[in-house]
Amino acid sequence: MLALVPLLILILCNFDNISVVSSLNDEGIALLSFKQSIKEDPQGSLSNWNDSDETPCSWNGITCKQQRVVSVSIPKKKLSGSLSSSLGSLSELRHVNLRSNKFYGGLTSELFKAQKLQSLVLYGNSFSETLPFEVGSLQYLQTLDLSQNFFNGSLPLSLTQCKRLRNLDLSHNNFTGSLPNEFGKNLVLLEKLDLSYNYLGGSFPDDLGYLSNLQGTVDLSHNMFNGSIPASLGNLPENVYIDVTYNKLSGPIPQNGALINRGPTAFLGNPGLCGPPLKNPCSSYNTEASAPSSFPYLPTNYYPPQGGGRGLSKAVVFAIIVSDLVGICIIGLLFSYCYSRICSCCKRKDKNGYGFEKGEKETKECLCFRKDESDTLSENVEQYELVPLDQQVTFDLDELLKASAFVLGKSGTGIVYKVVLEDGLILAVRRLGEGGSQRFKEFQTEVEAIGKLRHQNIVTLRAYYWSVDEKLLVYDFIPYGNLATAIHGKPGMQITYTPLSWSMRLKIMKGVAEGLVYLHDYSPKKYVHGNIKPSNILLGGDMEPKISDFGLGRLANIASGTATMQSSRMVSEKQQSSSEFATFSSTASFESYYQAPESLKVVKPSQKWDVYSYGIILLEMITGRLPLVQVGNLEMDIVQWMQLCIEEKKPLFDVLDPQLVQDAADHKEEEMIVVLKIAMACAQSSPDRRPLMRIVYDALEKLAR
Repeated sequence: MLALVPLLILILCNFDNISVVSSLNDEGIALLSFKQSIKEDPQGSLSNWNDSDETPCSWNGITCKQQRVVSVSIPKKKLSGSLSSSLGSLSELRHVNLRSNKFYGGLTSELFKAQKLQSLVLYGNSFSETLPFEVGSLQYLQTLDLSQNFFNGSLPLSLTQCKRLRNLDLSHNNFTGSLPNEFGKNLVLLEKLDLSYNYLGGSFPDDLGYLSNLQGTVDLSHNMFNGSIPASLGNLPENVYIDVTYNKLSGPIPQNGALINRGPTAFLGNPGLCGPPLKNPCSSYNTEASAPSSFPYLPTNYYPPQGGGRGLSKAVVFAIIVSDLVGICIIGLLFSYCYSRICSCCKRKDKNGYGFEKGEKETKECLCFRKDESDTLSENVEQYELVPLDQQVTFDLDELLKASAFVLGKSGTGIVYKVVLEDGLILAVRRLGEGGSQRFKEFQTEVEAIGKLRHQNIVTLRAYYWSVDEKLLVYDFIPYGNLATAIHGKPGMQITYTPLSWSMRLKIMKGVAEGLVYLHDYSPKKYVHGNIKPSNILLGGDMEPKISDFGLGRLANIASGTATMQSSRMVSEKQQSSSEFATFSSTASFESYYQAPESLKVVKPSQKWDVYSYGIILLEMITGRLPLVQVGNLEMDIVQWMQLCIEEKKPLFDVLDPQLVQDAADHKEEEMIVVLKIAMACAQSSPDRRPLMRIVYDALEKLAR
């Protein structure tokens, strides 16, 4: 009998284990099925998802209400795998947030059986295939964010049945086709709409004007929409910024409602568009043909009255003439009064251009604006949150402002700080200044375009902050100074610095060229930097070059309300020396020598400007000399000096940086001569004779191999 006791205990233990396994409810079993579809969990985010629990309510990322799962939120955990359809069996599920992971494959129709779903956030993964038709069954869906994936195919017609949608972000995918019928009529609750960077085509539906709850930016850019801009788009709220850049739109831009007084920035990249605010005038034929579209309030059956009627009586005609004359007189008197006020005001402007008399209080402000200011008052915006430009930004404004900060440099475009957050993350923060005309929408468009640039040789803009009194740009911190300091050292430096070897210089040359090729040929708008110089080339780990300050001049001008738009090349960079973000101080006085000769005459920037600047930098790296060379009692720019050396047939060793003489002696002189030829080709006075940056990069790539 005693021999049976161990056996009985074993049986009871096994029975107990079986009862534990079976105690997990159906929702827990469904979530374990989701876990099994995940191939990689490097951070162990699902490590406490165990079948020994009765419910999954204590599991990481799971939220329950009344013991029912209402939320699955596991963002930024590097999870990899497919998305199990078992989530669709969670009948009370309200929220799914799996953003910034590595999920792939498609979304199964079974997923949308969770019909109480209110938010589905999957951005920043690698999902592909089409969006299932069953998405229309989510009657309570308010947020759908599928951005930054690889979804393709047309948008399902059923999407318009999600009539409670408030936030729809499908940007940065491969969606094709046109927008579903009645898109605007059915989704009238939308507050955010971003369809940018897809392959959507067809014409804009007229019913987009029904989206009266939209806020911020309606981003329809970088698609293949064609046809004309419907006048009904002007029915959107006037504080909404409509971005239709880089499509295939044509015809006149309607001038009504939200489309009135918009700058040209919102319409770039559509060669077929004409009329204000663009400089491309519409032909008289097009203007007449499209005139009715500028007046959306006329009924469609409106026709002008035909002849043959009685006409107006003499008394009525006389009354009209008298009223016109009286009106003209009143307008004249008002104009005369306002003109006298403006003139007297402007005569006593302060040095900042405001209409305040010295010593007066602000309550005596008169209506006297600087050029461009009156046009921008309607865009005054206060924004009190830090706006992240990518998913890696995990800090907020409070963390940024509480962090330790050290001044790195000062320039015409503000102060640069090294900011160390509590978690050790180091950032570079540029403060653009305060005051001025508040053109927030224009600033927002520019800064978000810059924030989309991602290349190993371009400094990444991570976030920005805008308010009337403060504008901040938050960048990656690049720790090893800049190229100017690496070549020349710093004035007054007491300790010696390690000169760059030839192989390191060649690597930097190639990296800068690769960054410029990206800007010129592969960036969304094929940009021109316009301000390439050694102090704007920062050096990261392993001396990898990073081009900085792209678009900075433009942003500074918008932030400060400068009346005339300057390119970044016009901003003087006189940064104070520092150990990490230093600028060789004397280079500021040589800035004009990096500018292409034609840039002083031509307003529209050209990519050949950057090629010229790059050529000067190559000469500086080879010779170790500044752009202005002293020859006896004469001064000449480095290009003229090099041409003189070639004419006089001076040996290579006479023009080389003395720090490179040993490298040349080690059989590197042929490489140096090749680079010298590339530099002189880039620095040609005629832009037509300069090579494209991709040709320069290919030549350096072959040389490096």
